[in-house]
Amino acid sequence: MSACRLGIIVAFVCTAATPTWALDRVVMKRDGVEHTLVGRFVVTAEDGGVMVETRDGAIWTVPPEEQVSKSSDAEPYRPFTTEETIATLRAELPPGFEIYQTKHYIICFNTSRAYAQWCGSLFERLYQAFQNYWTNRGFELKEPEHPLTAIVFADRASYARFARNELGDGVDAIIGYYSLRTNRMTMYDLTGTAGTAGDRGSAAQISQTLAQPDAAKTVATIVHEATHQIAFNCGLHRRYADIPLWVSEGLAVYFETPDVGNSKGWSTIGAVNHARLLTLRNFGPRRPADSLETLIRDDARMRNPQQAVDAYAEAWALNYFLLNARSLQYRAYIKELAAKEPLSWDKPEERLDAFRRAFGNDLTTLDREFQRYISRLR
Repeated sequence: MSACRLGIIVAFVCTAATPTWALDRVVMKRDGVEHTLVGRFVVTAEDGGVMVETRDGAIWTVPPEEQVSKSSDAEPYRPFTTEETIATLRAELPPGFEIYQTKHYIICFNTSRAYAQWCGSLFERLYQAFQNYWTNRGFELKEPEHPLTAIVFADRASYARFARNELGDGVDAIIGYYSLRTNRMTMYDLTGTAGTAGDRGSAAQISQTLAQPDAAKTVATIVHEATHQIAFNCGLHRRYADIPLWVSEGLAVYFETPDVGNSKGWSTIGAVNHARLLTLRNFGPRRPADSLETLIRDDARMRNPQQAVDAYAEAWALNYFLLNARSLQYRAYIKELAAKEPLSWDKPEERLDAFRRAFGNDLTTLDREFQRYISRLR
């Protein structure tokens, strides 16, 4: 489960955001503690509530009852610089964290520098492949407004203590996640589960970890979450907009397919994800006739723990099919989703209508084509 799938803390009816370059401020009081948020109002609700993106890239939803004061001035909004972002990270994290920078990433770590470098190389490789993939398909992406930030803990225990406030008890089953609210990835050194502390994060230990039977799954999770971060920062998706989970999660699975034979653990986009394909084929005999429709109309199956494994496999397969067999229609559909405003939620019928406009009204015929296409994958 990704933090990007967690619901927002506060829900309110909103009006469309009005673009502004002014620097906005809101003083809020939550749980008896005052916070001053400085950034820009992304959404202003009819009841006076606001969604604020602060200069570090975090998003806060502040209902009227938590607001102490609210103002805007003529000073232009600008995101934190890399140096300001690093200073913020150092102030927030426990002592002992270091910084490793790449072209697009700030990696804050308290494990070995070798492991931070391995992560940075993996992320940059994915970033460039992601940009090339969509550019070659006519989708113009943007450069991230904020440095892409990853926090890497030395071990699972310290990671869990830090992440529990955001993930709750689910942290025990999650090895890493991207947070829509903070816009950061958080994870731990996977080599900390094997070997000695002295070896942790070394090139030899990374190679040993990649050789383990469950390495493909763990690397896939990291790439999956990194894909979410890139998609939400480069304009493919918009944070807190109504992006169907079958799209956002299915695309992340499409990009996640690992290659543990490669020293980076990942090397390509769009390869057949054999683990998800096997799950889908096992699901086939009990797949309901309306499976495609229920996947598209709302996020219920993706969020249901009893149905999520099959739903994720089907979401991957549907994205795979549409990207390869209906690429022009899929590109137009993704562009329509990318233009959605935050906190404006479609009804199930509206989601189905948008899908039908893009791919045709006859879902039964499309489903048969989809199943035939996936059945030929090897």
